[in-house]
Amino acid sequence: MSIVGRIKAKAQELLGRAEQVYGESHGDAAATVAGEANVMEAQAEEEELERDRKRDGDDGLAPAR
Repeated sequence: MSIVGRIKAKAQELLGRAEQVYGESHGDAAATVAGEANVMEAQAEEEELERDRKRDGDDGLAPAR
């Protein structure tokens, strides 16, 4: 599980949440839906990265030998 991948997914989730809040506060349904979609996509990507990490058995704590 790459730290860059995790950061990218979290940034996308935060951006999506900001877009969702903007849409809700300004009555912009398209922005709200787009924000929700970004949040869901980022969460799915994070879950996929987590599954890959568990499958590899790499907990990220032990150094490679």
